[in-house]
Amino acid sequence: MEFSFNIEEELKKLPARPGVYIMHDENDAIIYVGKAISLKNRVRQYFQSSRNKGPKIEQMVTRIRRFEYIVTDSELEALVLECNLIKEHRPKYNTMLKDDKTYPFIKVTMGEEYPRVLFSRTMKKDKSKYFGPYTSAGAVKDTIDLIRKLYKLRSCNRSLPKEIGSDRPCLNYHIKQCNAPCQGYISKEEYRKSVDEALDFLNGHYAPVLNMLEEKMQKAAEEMEFEEAITYRELINSVKQVAQKQKITNGDGEDKDVLALAAEDTDAVVQVFFIRGGRLIGRDHFFVKIGLYDRKATILNSFIKQFYSGTPFIPRELMLEVEVEERELLEQWLTGKRGQRVSLRVPKKGTKEKLVELARQNAEIVLHQDRERIKREEGRTIGAMKEVAQLLGMDRINRVEAYDISNISGFQSVGSMVVFEKGKPKRSDYRKFRIKSVQGPDDYASLEEVLTRRFSHGLQEQREMKEKNLEQELGGFSSFPDLIMMDGGRGQVNVALRVMEKLGLSIPICGMVKDDFHRTRGLYYQNVELPIDQCSEGFKLITRIQDEAHRFAIEYHRSLRTKGQVHSILDDIEGVGPARRKALMKAFQSLEAIRMAGVEELAKVPSMNMASARQVYNFFHGEKSASVDKLPKE
Repeated sequence: MEFSFNIEEELKKLPARPGVYIMHDENDAIIYVGKAISLKNRVRQYFQSSRNKGPKIEQMVTRIRRFEYIVTDSELEALVLECNLIKEHRPKYNTMLKDDKTYPFIKVTMGEEYPRVLFSRTMKKDKSKYFGPYTSAGAVKDTIDLIRKLYKLRSCNRSLPKEIGSDRPCLNYHIKQCNAPCQGYISKEEYRKSVDEALDFLNGHYAPVLNMLEEKMQKAAEEMEFEEAITYRELINSVKQVAQKQKITNGDGEDKDVLALAAEDTDAVVQVFFIRGGRLIGRDHFFVKIGLYDRKATILNSFIKQFYSGTPFIPRELMLEVEVEERELLEQWLTGKRGQRVSLRVPKKGTKEKLVELARQNAEIVLHQDRERIKREEGRTIGAMKEVAQLLGMDRINRVEAYDISNISGFQSVGSMVVFEKGKPKRSDYRKFRIKSVQGPDDYASLEEVLTRRFSHGLQEQREMKEKNLEQELGGFSSFPDLIMMDGGRGQVNVALRVMEKLGLSIPICGMVKDDFHRTRGLYYQNVELPIDQCSEGFKLITRIQDEAHRFAIEYHRSLRTKGQVHSILDDIEGVGPARRKALMKAFQSLEAIRMAGVEELAKVPSMNMASARQVYNFFHGEKSASVDKLPKE
């Protein structure tokens, strides 16, 4: 930073007014955002040694290099601004909601003369009616499809009645899912009647439509119209499936969210039950990154601000596991967003308390399962890296680079470099090398070229960053591995050791040795082949690294061979440029099909004419036809 910031002096200038304060580190990154009734009192507390701030805040304070603040007229305004800034900057030391989910609605566009039923992720203050929110986008789409089949409402975006008769009816009319108001085939009054019936359905009045479908199914069966009867039976089943899910989100029913959490170390899960119109329509869970000693009240307080600042629907009541900080302020903020009174309550007995307890139990299950999954994943990755390090007698291994060469009889030799960090592939650091200095099938010389180019380039990048006084980038050629793994044994390892010696580097190198069946059997390290337990995670990781290096090299080689095949034949034909070459390959798919085609067939290809067609035909059937046989085979 080009300016000096005296924290003690700036603390004296803080106003005793509501506002938001923003903490920056030495790189000027925002690491914490908070709000205060009095900026002067709140911000000073961070720098008072006598106060018990907790480990997370203690650590944060040591990183603060400057702070700034924004004054507001009220604490409520400060809360709104704090929510926006946290969502925008995602500061490291704020309790952060990891998931950023939105929930869908069913929207009925009542402001239109011919309303539509649509899928919507937002809830606006317009003349439309909204149903939801729902936890499953698939369930919403299924419901909308069912409504269109039942009531034949339009889904197009034509401006009606202005555009009535301006175009033909769409496919939905022909498959009997729309009554085509765009053609005037249904009156406005009849269409509105269908819309009202659809609204009744969405409001939970399912009996009329079920009775109607049952009557139509029976009638069709009596008239031996069995296909039509089956259609009605399927509609009945669809109605029954969604019958328990649809309720309108107005103030008449009981709309509540139930929130409870489970926390362990720096991880927490908040479980939310969605109750709409008195019915539990779904649930969801959210992972939250927390401080080691954060209290449940603090976590829930942060979750409520982040989650409900982004959702378009606010229920009338939040039922919580514990009393949160700033309850009255949160109620005031949520009430303003909803436009109606919102309450935060902690049930102490009865069915409501049991529902909160159920949410807490679900949160614990999710947290436990997630931690078990993470533990298994760490066993496959970080744990496997530790096993390999232990086998090689190394303290630790974080970054591994593996190399392989691919060619066919020396044709288009290529090299691959794959990178694994913490046991996982880091594909952004993968590199491909086209061999330049080696002629013929010489894998050792090709490996030497690849390694020399890779590490020479890396040393050059490191020198340039040092000259510019820049920090080393995380990745790319400038990051050197803790271990180099060669696809092979003694020969490949010795080539790599020679390159390291030539460049003045000291990086451990081992070979991934395969048996006679081309399966990994062990590691060649410091002139000794080390056997590995084939059931261990370390062995499985080595196999994945070797397979990945081989796959990456082969894919690159195959792409070059494909380009070489097309170029070596079609580009040698006079009068065939890139456009005609592309058109020929698109039309015939292979060189063999082009060779078998007649002149007239070739001339029919777009961009070809009779003269160019004869050129192609003569090329394959004249003196040059033997050149096709010289193509390298896969």
